[in-house]
Amino acid sequence: MYRISNELLGRTFHDLRSCGEGKRECQVVWISPWRSSDLISQVVHTSHTASGAGFTVVEPWLTSLWQRLAAEGVGVRVQVHTHPGRAFHSHTDDHWPIIHTPGFLSLVIPNFGMGSVGFEGAYLAKLGGDGRWYEADIGAIIEVVR
Repeated sequence: MYRISNELLGRTFHDLRSCGEGKRECQVVWISPWRSSDLISQVVHTSHTASGAGFTVVEPWLTSLWQRLAAEGVGVRVQVHTHPGRAFHSHTDDHWPIIHTPGFLSLVIPNFGMGSVGFEGAYLAKLGGDGRWYEADIGAIIEVVR
């Protein structure tokens, strides 16, 4: 189970809303230290180009992220992004995750993140060992703490 503070969950929604402005998809990643991988310690807004129907992470930025993660002893645990309407894991989401390791999580927030802060209507996908994505129970995997 991953634990994220109310503050970092709020920051997640702030970043998604500020970037997407209710018109474009947006992405952040949740990061935690290797020594305490279950406790999300940072929200990082990815550098990307976006439209109402998708986004693309800027490759040089991604390279710098990997360097930063190695230097700080932290790792990406969950990618979080928005969709314009209902939340689901799209074909593009399936084929272009930021991490391709089994067990990696992809959280999709509906309505460009403009709803209430929380997981209502959200969709969580977990990458299986067979390379396929499977729906996962948000409440069983992510806990919001004070």
